[in-house]
Amino acid sequence: MKSTIGIAVLLTVLHVTRCQRITGLTACRSEQGLRLDCFYTRKTTNPLNYEFRINKGTREGLVIASTQRVPNTMYKNRANVTFTNELVCLNLTGFTTADEGVYVCELKITNDYEGNQVRNISVIKDRLEKCAGISLLIQNTSWLLLLLLSLPLLQAVDFVSL
Repeated sequence: MKSTIGIAVLLTVLHVTRCQRITGLTACRSEQGLRLDCFYTRKTTNPLNYEFRINKGTREGLVIASTQRVPNTMYKNRANVTFTNELVCLNLTGFTTADEGVYVCELKITNDYEGNQVRNISVIKDRLEKCAGISLLIQNTSWLLLLLLSLPLLQAVDFVSL
């Protein structure tokens, strides 16, 4: 009986340690240049390490921004990273066709047994869409909250009556 409980506890602990997974990587043109949004799930408060790279035919690529390695001099003063609990956002100023390539987002949470999570996206300047300000709000706000916030508007057009 004790061994069954021990195995159940071990499986529960191993399941909980599966802390993060990248759920999406998007690229768009912002007023400053290029914005990359690296979305992930997180179930712990352990420190997050990130790295953004660009691959231009080289195997490893050039580091744009990182908590672990020194960025390449071409990107050091142009990159700005912000993050919330489920989003790491890279803003690259002065984005030109010379910056086109395959961008990589790599995340690692300390003591996460999943290992590093990696996603990449091909970025071509002429094919990028303009970033929509509302999309970031929608992606980070629950649908219930958005519905509650929109009730006065829906009432104004007689769609909903309370």
